[in-house]
Amino acid sequence: MSVISVLLVLLGIFAAAYMAFWGVEIARVGLRLPNALQLVIGFITDFLDTLGIGSFAVTTSMFKFWKVVPDERIPGTLNVGHTLPTIAEALIYIGIVRVDPLTLVSLIAASIAGSWLGAGVVARWPRRYIQLGMGTALLAAAILFIVNFHPAQGSVLGLHGPLFWIAIAGNFALGALMTLGIGLYAPCMIMLSLLGMNPKAAFPIMMGSCAFLMPVASARFIRFDAYTLRAGLGLAIGGIPGVLAAAFIVKSLDLTWVRWLVVIVVVYAAVMMLRSALFERRPEPTVGGGVIAHE
Repeated sequence: MSVISVLLVLLGIFAAAYMAFWGVEIARVGLRLPNALQLVIGFITDFLDTLGIGSFAVTTSMFKFWKVVPDERIPGTLNVGHTLPTIAEALIYIGIVRVDPLTLVSLIAASIAGSWLGAGVVARWPRRYIQLGMGTALLAAAILFIVNFHPAQGSVLGLHGPLFWIAIAGNFALGALMTLGIGLYAPCMIMLSLLGMNPKAAFPIMMGSCAFLMPVASARFIRFDAYTLRAGLGLAIGGIPGVLAAAFIVKSLDLTWVRWLVVIVVVYAAVMMLRSALFERRPEPTVGGGVIAHE
C-alpha cells in the first residue's frame, strides 16, 4: 500500500473517530439543529476554502458581523465546525495532486503537534485575550491575502535538507496559530512557494495538515466546552455541500475580486474585534470556567 493510500485510510479513521466523539458530546448536551444563516455561512466559507481562499477569516467576519457566536467561543467553533468539510477537501486533493510523500507526511505531523499545544492554551484563555489575539490574527490574515495574490512560482514537489526543516518548524507554528482562528492555507502556501515548491503541491499539504490537526484540536475545544454547538453544526452540515460544489462543479474561478472583498471584510472584523477588546467593560467568565453555552 502506498503512502498516499495509507494517509487516505488514516484520514477516514480520523473522520470516523471525530464523528463518534462529537456525537457522544451532542447526545450528552442535546441536539440543537442550526438555523438557515448558520448553514449558509458553512456553505459559503467552505466553498471558498476549497478554492484556496481559506475559511477561518471569512467565517470569523460573518460570526462577528451577525453576532452568531460569542467572541470567546469563535476559535473553538471554527475548529469544531470546519473539521469535517476540511477532511472532505483533503480526501479529494491528496488523491489527485502529486507531492513528495515524505514532505507531505512530515508537514502534516508537525501541524498536528502544533495544534495540540495551541488548543490546550487557547481553550482556557479569557474573552479579552481571545479578542486581542483574533483581532491581531485577522489583520495578519488580511496582509497574507494580499501577499498571496501572486505567490512565488516554484517547481519542486518536495523539500530536502535545511529547507525541509524550515518547513517543519513553520507548519508547527501554523498548526498552533490555527487554534487561535488564523487559517493555515494562505501562510502555508506562501511559505512553501518561497521555499521553492510548486503552489499546486501546497494544496494537499495545507488541506491534509488541517484535516489531521483539526480533529485533534477540536477534541480539546469540545472537551473544554469552548465552542457553540449549533453554529458548529451549521458549519459542518452546510460546509460539506460547499466543498463538493467547489471541487466538482465550479473547480476554478477568477478569485481576484473575491479576494479583495475578503480583505475588506476581514479588516472590518479585525477592527471590531480589537474595539471590543479595548472598550468592552462588562466582566466575562473564562471559557474554561465551566460556563455552559451550547446554544
